[in-house]
Amino acid sequence: MNFSKSILTFGIASTLLIGCKDAGSKPASANSGTTTEKQVTAAVKPETASFKIEGMTCAMGCAKTIETKLSKMDGVQKATVDFDKKEATVEFDASVLTPESLTKAVETTGDGETYKVLGMKTKGKV
Repeated sequence: MNFSKSILTFGIASTLLIGCKDAGSKPASANSGTTTEKQVTAAVKPETASFKIEGMTCAMGCAKTIETKLSKMDGVQKATVDFDKKEATVEFDASVLTPESLTKAVETTGDGETYKVLGMKTKGKV
């Protein structure tokens, strides 16, 4: 009986550790600075992008990792990823970034094959 519980516990723990892909073991990208604090400047050409993200399996290992990566990009004012809705909203400076660069950042997070961006919509701010 105890042996069965041990195997079950080990299986659940293994699934949680493997199921949530984390980019922590990946080297830092060119867009993420070596400092822990990012200086946000006013956007020259402010825009907001909204899009769906397929492939997220958990809030901390997936959604939070993507949100952190987007937030650290030069030109991003604010990034939020909603795991329940599988949706992201990013306020960015269109003179620095493009919607394609946001898509690439999301899709290369983790192993580079797990996440897919769908339905990218952008709108400029007045």
